[in-house]
Amino acid sequence: MGMRTTLTLDEDNVTKLRDEMARSGKSLKETVNTCLRRGFELPSEDDLEAPFKVEPRAMCARPGFDLDDIGGLLEVLDGVGHR
Repeated sequence: MGMRTTLTLDEDNVTKLRDEMARSGKSLKETVNTCLRRGFELPSEDDLEAPFKVEPRAMCARPGFDLDDIGGLLEVLDGVGHR
């Protein structure tokens, strides 16, 4: 059983709803319900609180490359006249 209600929408949402209605051929009711379901399926803020972790990995540079020698790397990549 559905619930009937009055809802005031911001203009940007009205535009997006009209575009989606034209694209899908669905009614306003169907479009609003579909968009709400999609929004409710997104992760909640609680799910997003896990800290971002970076896992370090070896760079596996080729032998002969000194990653601390920027000038030498530029010569290899751009040629002797890189400046």
